[in-house]
Amino acid sequence: MDLTLRIAGIEEDSIVDGPGLRMTVFTQGCLRNCKGCHNPQTHALDKGTLVPVADLLAQFKDNPLLSGITFSGGEPFLQPEPLLWLARQVHSLGKTVMAFSGYTLEELLERGLKKTHVSDLINELDYLVDGPYVEELRNLELEYRGSSNQRYLQKDEIAGMIRLWKEKH
Repeated sequence: MDLTLRIAGIEEDSIVDGPGLRMTVFTQGCLRNCKGCHNPQTHALDKGTLVPVADLLAQFKDNPLLSGITFSGGEPFLQPEPLLWLARQVHSLGKTVMAFSGYTLEELLERGLKKTHVSDLINELDYLVDGPYVEELRNLELEYRGSSNQRYLQKDEIAGMIRLWKEKH
């Protein structure tokens, strides 16, 4: 596998980036630049480290206690192809996949019309936190979210919203 991913870092065993014990991959690069962003160091598109996704999978496999992987950022959907491959491999191990995106699901679906890897990655997700962080709507009591405009969607909700979106388009 020669796909590489530009990352800002990895949290090998997180309990705050989704349900259960998770490996979190912080992708490098974001165009949103939300005021008050938790990870502003991940915004530059030309920073970070290029890592083969096969190496990330090997690292994931090293911890049998992990319940899944989380793609955070930066903006994961700027690098959908390597993440899609990694998501499929994680699913083949019977584990879950979660992503955080500064884009809403509807915006991602629009992007998916132009880049099939985006829509394919959406379809691989078990969980998605979508929408930009809005500092004025900050709420520390929300599960996995930083501001009240963001949604925490599970696989059946994602599928239902995709169906509704397709009916409108």
